[in-house]
Amino acid sequence: MSSSPADDSSSQPVVAAKRSYNWPAIILFSLTTTLAVTVFPWYAWTHDFSTAAWVWFGVFLYASGLSITAGYHRLYSHRAYQAHWSLRLFYALFGAQALQNSILIWCSMHRVHHREVDDVEHDPYSARRGLWYSHMGWMLRDEPCHQFDDKIGRDMTRDPIVRWQHKHYLAIALAMNIALPALVGWASGDLWGTLVLAGLMRLVVNHHFTFFINSLAHYWGRQPYTTENTARDNDLLAVLTYGEGYHNFHHLFQWDYRNGIRWYQWDPTKWWIAAFSWVGLTSGLRRTPEFQIQRAKLQRQFERAKERIAKADAGGRIAHLQLLLEQELQTFSATLSEWARLQQEKFEHAKQQLSDHWETSEVRRRMQALEESLRYQQRRVRLLSLQAA
Repeated sequence: MSSSPADDSSSQPVVAAKRSYNWPAIILFSLTTTLAVTVFPWYAWTHDFSTAAWVWFGVFLYASGLSITAGYHRLYSHRAYQAHWSLRLFYALFGAQALQNSILIWCSMHRVHHREVDDVEHDPYSARRGLWYSHMGWMLRDEPCHQFDDKIGRDMTRDPIVRWQHKHYLAIALAMNIALPALVGWASGDLWGTLVLAGLMRLVVNHHFTFFINSLAHYWGRQPYTTENTARDNDLLAVLTYGEGYHNFHHLFQWDYRNGIRWYQWDPTKWWIAAFSWVGLTSGLRRTPEFQIQRAKLQRQFERAKERIAKADAGGRIAHLQLLLEQELQTFSATLSEWARLQQEKFEHAKQQLSDHWETSEVRRRMQALEESLRYQQRRVRLLSLQAA
């Protein structure tokens, strides 16, 4: 895992005009933080948390966390898949337990974030306004870019579960954060321990784990796919954020139900969505074509190689590397042209309703060969870049 700092423009916080305070958010965060640093250590010192309290802490942490990542984020914000009503109801209930606003408001604002990413005036939690601002500060003030626009989330209002949660959000949130932990705590014989651990501390931990996606995931990590925005891939953050740490990939391919696209990348949200597809509760899982992924990675390799060659001292070796890089660029251009031609053939197969034949056709095999050629070319360009260092 690399840990490169954000680019110069993003590392210099932009000072914006002060706005009015958002007192409900200030009171909420002040109260939960104060209780977390006083009541929790006191109770842990003077009492003994039961095993059941720790179990419910883990259950509620993941239930509320996955309701944000799999539900609010990948389902509703980006429509990366479809979900059965029972799963959408789960997301509505435990998303309210995460206490991050209703589906309608959270997702509408998140869509604005993707549309206006890093814009200091229009991105609701722009990383260019500083680490604190993107982590929590943006929620403590009312700004023009935080105003709810019902046009952005109009498609979500067709879901009766979204409308129900939005209308009764406060009651649902109180029930899920107080009544439910109290009920399971009473049933397990540890009422107060469960309230403190699975109620209070779970809420505080889940808040900051989620907020890391808006803050640290735009500052700390690598950019293997694009430098067009501040988003980063970070393996450690992926562990803390239920798989959302592969943020550079996500900002380029936001419609993909995965963030960690490789089997070894920690993305429990991806596994959750895929597992429910096996029992029919999710469907239409959208995946970015492998060629597009490899193309983006190779383009970044070219950018790095060009930067290193430009910084290197002029000489015969560098001139030779420049020549090799130009040859690789020509090969890359030819590969893209061939891919476009094969995509047209694929489209013609679809028009002729030959999709079954397509799966075993020579065209498909040639497209897979092009994907593999991009992987090999990435290695060659990476080697060129290393030689220029």
